[in-house]
Amino acid sequence: MKKSFLLALFSLLIFPIIAVSQASGQLINNPQELEKMTTETGLAANLGKVEIGQIAARGIQVILGFLAIIFLSLTIVSGFRWMTAGGNEETIKKAQGTITSAIIGLVIVLAAYTITYFVFANLPFGSSPAGGITTSG
Repeated sequence: MKKSFLLALFSLLIFPIIAVSQASGQLINNPQELEKMTTETGLAANLGKVEIGQIAARGIQVILGFLAIIFLSLTIVSGFRWMTAGGNEETIKKAQGTITSAIIGLVIVLAAYTITYFVFANLPFGSSPAGGITTSG
C-alpha cells in the first residue's frame, strides 16, 4: 500500500516535469512561438495588459487581506473566550494575551498592506504597459 502511494505520488510529480522540459526545449528554439503562446494565454485568461509587477502586487495584497481576516477572527474568538471565562483568571489572561497579540499582528499586516500599496503604486510597473503582455520579468 505504501509503495503504491509513493509510486503514484512520484508519477504525479515527475510526468509534468517531463512534459514541461519537452515543451520548453521546443520553445527555446523558436522565441516567436513562445511570445505567441504567452499572448494567447494572457488573452484566454482575460489578463489584458497586465505586467508581472501588477500580478505580484495583487497577490501580496490578497495574502495580506487573508492574514487580516485571520487576526480579526482571532480577536473575536478571544473576546468570546474572555466573555465566557466565568471569572477564571487564567482563562482571562490567556484571552487578553491572544487579543494583544492579534491586535499587534493586525497592525503589522495593515502597515504592510499600506506600504505594499504605496510602493507598487509608485513603481514604474504600477501603471499599465503601452504594449501587450510582456514576457520579461
